[in-house]
Formats: sequence, structure tokens, C-alpha cells
Amino acid sequence: MTTPSPAPSSPSRRAYDDAATLSEMRDDCLAVGRNLPLDRVRRAATSPVPSLHFDEFPREVPKRDIRVDEAAQRLANALHLHLD
Repeated sequence: MTTPSPAPSSPSRRAYDDAATLSEMRDDCLAVGRNLPLDRVRRAATSPVPSLHFDEFPREVPKRDIRVDEAAQRLANALHLHLD
């Protein structure tokens, strides 16, 4: 047996109504704009896009050294991966 749900306390207030007035929401938006660090986003949005031309990329890019410590080597050997 189910019981009917109680009627809303305020019939003029709907679930999709805004809880604030337009001026309160505007003030909130202005406060967010003042407090967010958007300088990096502004610079990224207005800077030129990187080039896709092959000749503008560096020729030699050094590769990082990958070190395999003793514990990783023992684990790899146990799994028969044999890292040298």
C-alpha cells in the first residue's frame, strides 16, 4: 500500500524556478567573474595557434632516460619480461 506524497507547501514555487531574482543572479555572475583567474584562458584564446609545418619543429628532440630500478627488474623477470 502506498501513501500519496504530500502537496508542495508553495504551489507557486516549481522545481525549475530560480531561487534568486535576476539582480541577485547578475551580482553573483559579476562576483564570479571578478574572483576567477581567467587571465591564462584569455591569453590562450587570443594567442595564435601552433604551426603544423614540419620545418618549424626542432630536428633533434632528446629522449628521456628510463631507469629500471632493481625492484622493477625483479618483477619483470618474475613475469618473464627480461628488462636489460
